[in-house]
Amino acid sequence: MTPAQKTEVIEMLKEKFSQYNNFYITDTESLSVAQVSTLRRHCFDKQVEMKVAKNTLIRKALESLDAEKYSGIMDSLNNVTALMFSESPKEPALILSSFRKNSKGEKPMLKAAFIGGDVFVGDNQLANLKNIKTKNELIGDVIGLLQSPAKRVIAALLHNMEQQGGAAEATADAPTAETPASEAPAAPEAPAAEGGETPAAE
Repeated sequence: MTPAQKTEVIEMLKEKFSQYNNFYITDTESLSVAQVSTLRRHCFDKQVEMKVAKNTLIRKALESLDAEKYSGIMDSLNNVTALMFSESPKEPALILSSFRKNSKGEKPMLKAAFIGGDVFVGDNQLANLKNIKTKNELIGDVIGLLQSPAKRVIAALLHNMEQQGGAAEATADAPTAETPASEAPAAPEAPAAEGGETPAAE
């Protein structure tokens, strides 16, 4: 590889490291060409960019960006290295686990992962990385937490309104007690005139 080609690779890597806040460093040594092609296809299907580069060039790219920021992963740059860049913090972990399960092998092996500024070193971190929540999942959890108290308040208000409405209907449907009409006292009979005749006027 000529100096110009090395510079080109370093610049390409710098662009990827700047573009993605999540990337995995994997060991693909002993994988066949066919297996690497299959792995690339899985990555492409899941919108994960896979790049194979020499460790010295990867190191130079990282050091030129921020040596202190990436210091935790420098010791992982050994053997054959394949980088996996992803917007999702856990998609590469899912791809690696699925690939290893289907191929019944231990490769690709996770050497390190840089996730939003946090460094995970070692293949034993793969299980933890598979359970990391994505940004959308975290937002969904927060929205759910915020909605829960509101839902309880609304449910309580609706329940209270239903109870009040039921009480009002019960009152409206209740029979009205009729007040008995007071019986008018019978008029006293006029006394009959004596002799049965009315005296003639003089």
